[in-house]
Formats: sequence, C-alpha cells, structure tokens
Amino acid sequence: MLVEHPFKRASLEYVGGKYSEVIISTPNGIVPIGRNHPIVVVAGPCSVESKTMIVETAQQVKASGAKFLRGGAYKPRTSPYAFQGYGESALELLSIAKEETGLGIITEVMDASDLDKIKEVADVIQVGARNMQNFSLLKKVGSQEKPILLKRGIAATINEWLMAAEYILAAGNPNVILCERGIRTFDTKYTRNTLDLSVIPVLRSLTHLPIMVDPSHGTGRADYVPSMAAAAVVAGTDSLMIEVHPNPAKALSDGIQSLTPVKFDNLMHKILIISQTVHRLV
Repeated sequence: MLVEHPFKRASLEYVGGKYSEVIISTPNGIVPIGRNHPIVVVAGPCSVESKTMIVETAQQVKASGAKFLRGGAYKPRTSPYAFQGYGESALELLSIAKEETGLGIITEVMDASDLDKIKEVADVIQVGARNMQNFSLLKKVGSQEKPILLKRGIAATINEWLMAAEYILAAGNPNVILCERGIRTFDTKYTRNTLDLSVIPVLRSLTHLPIMVDPSHGTGRADYVPSMAAAAVVAGTDSLMIEVHPNPAKALSDGIQSLTPVKFDNLMHKILIISQTVHRLV
C-alpha cells in the first residue's frame, strides 16, 4: 500500500483505516486503550516522594476509577537544582504500590541505561516531552516489548511528533500511545502550556495510534484541569492522565497543577456523566 505521509507505520493508511489498540497487562487484568474501548484514566503524583504517600494515593485513585498509577522516579527538570526524583528507590516504592493495589504503573525513562530497571516495574514506559526527539532513546524503547507512552514535545509540530512515534514503530514496537500535554506558545503567564485539543481530531485523521490527553501539564493549574479533562473527553480522547497529590501545597514537584484525591474523585464522577453522553464509557 502506498502511504503518502512521511510517518509510514504510524499512518492510518498503513493499517487500512482501522484504529489500533494497545493491550496492557496489569495485576488487575488486561486494560485496552484505543478508539473502540472505554476511556482509561491514569492518575498519581508528579514524583514518588515516600512509601506512605504513593501507596495511599494509589489506593485513592483506584477507588475513584483510575486503571493506572503515574509517578516519576526519574524527573527531568528545567533547573539542575530542582528535585530530580529518587531514582531506583522510587521504582521500588512504585512496585510496592502496584502490589498493594493491582494498578498498572506508568513511569518515565530518561536514560537508556535505566531502561532495564524501569521495565521490571512499569507496565507502560513513558518518553517525556523533553525526550520526544531523543532518537537513540526512541530506538532503544522501540526494541523492547513494553508499551510506550510518547508525550508531545514542548514545541513539536504534529509531523515531528508522529515521526518520533515512527522511530519506535520502525524499531519493532507497535504499542505506542500518543500523549498531548500542551505546547509552548507566547502566553505563559496564566497557563503553563497551551493544551492543543484540536490535535485529537487531527490525529484521528492521520494515525491509527491511541490518544491520551494530559490536562495537568497542559494547563499547569489545578483549577483548570477538570474543564480541560471534560473537553478532552468530548473531543474524543482515549485516555486521560491526571496529576493527583494528597497535599499539593507540599509536593516536591508540580503541586500547583495537582488535584487532591477528593477533587479527583469529583472529576471522575463528572467524566463518567460526560462519557455516557458521548457514548464512551470510563
């Protein structure tokens, strides 16, 4: 089949117009993410801070309906003096949270040398916005079997994003989820980034890959997260990633954009109602 787009394997044409799904095995069972499945919610703190904090947060987001726990063990930060995560010890805490709750784990890889350690704990490996065009890392994660969550770069075009996905697909890993997490625009005073919800219908016309939206990074403000999460559901996202922290004011990173467990639970009730309206369950 002739595929006109430069992103061949990621193209909707490549699979004959059928949307793909990523099937993820978790302790609680199989969780599919894709256009023809219920919306999957990923929730948890920006960074893993302690055993009590990560386990309790995992229990709370699970009770509200989340299927995956997010939590950073290795954190890319703009400042070299900012909290960088607890690394391997944080992976051990994620493993404990996984055993306690049965939630799947999504955490970020920053360096290919850490990939084997991360694979032992993570059910989905995240490539963050700052590494979207780290081509050697993309090849490395593409050469292993764990599903990959590929976040859009800070100022990446849609073509650049899909070409980054192509690196993973070309390396042999077909299980890629695209995550819109906001892009850098000229206005950063009132929001951290500009959440590009128009990318959802655009991607639907271009690629078969599942879509996730992260309104926490997309706005950078907890007050705006519920509205943008609801809008993403209406626009047709397959999944949501929401930052949740038991005490955002004391979070070691990104507390300003994190919901409390109570606010997250309220959001989940809202999403459930909206998803039923657009004939898409949670």
